[in-house]
Amino acid sequence: MAKILKGAPVAAALDEKTAAAVSELKAKQIVPTLAILRVGEREDDLSYERGAMKRCAKTGVEVKNVVLPGDVTTAELLSCVAELNADETVHGVLMFRPLPKHLDEKAVCAALSPAKDVDGITAGSMAGVFMNSGEGYPPCTAQSCMEILKYYNVDTAGKRAAVIGRSLVIGRPVAMLLMHANATVSVCHSRTGDIPAVTRDADIVVAAIGRSESITADHFTGGQTVLDVGINWSEKKGKLVGDVAYETVEPVVSAITPVPGGVGSVTTAVLVSHVADAAGRGVG
Repeated sequence: MAKILKGAPVAAALDEKTAAAVSELKAKQIVPTLAILRVGEREDDLSYERGAMKRCAKTGVEVKNVVLPGDVTTAELLSCVAELNADETVHGVLMFRPLPKHLDEKAVCAALSPAKDVDGITAGSMAGVFMNSGEGYPPCTAQSCMEILKYYNVDTAGKRAAVIGRSLVIGRPVAMLLMHANATVSVCHSRTGDIPAVTRDADIVVAAIGRSESITADHFTGGQTVLDVGINWSEKKGKLVGDVAYETVEPVVSAITPVPGGVGSVTTAVLVSHVADAAGRGVG
């Protein structure tokens, strides 16, 4: 039986640290504040917004909700981003994506200040991740993986890690974070010839390919730690499932994150920790 790496205790530990940091900042008359920038009324955006606001309330982070209509123009959205960049009372900005197709998402992301980019969507933040410069912030999901490994004392130094997926949201940034933690990393993707051969040779496997239960027991030989980032709706099972076929993989590996209740449940805790950190930068 594998050890189940639940996200809830990881998130709780992060919240405790964030709340302490927020309390110290408020004692210095600094109120960490997150601006949530949403275009339209997408249900998945609304759901994440509710979760983020609940986490902020728990840790003492203030929230400024900025809601724009679905037919907003790129110029209007860019103006809003510029205002948030200039607002000294706002320390972090969470902008939901994808934006409506009529908007220039690339230009909008580029306009956001990396110093306030608490979800790692700007080129400046990504450069910070790749260069390990400490500038900007990694995407919250990528850092959530690292927080889980740290909390459960999974050693990464000198270990072989396989990342399945190469997106800028999770695959490539988590590969960089693992490398900075002294793992030897292989990145697999749709053109990789034999993914099971790579994952069977790994100590740590991060599944972020976005295909429901596509990572099966034959990808493992036993003893691996598996982080399942996928969140997919299974019509057959009538529930959320990951990229990993949990029922058949769990008996084989040493440790695995569940879906739901694993990596995804840590992301808002990482988000608010980034806000507190951004508020505290430069404070003596």
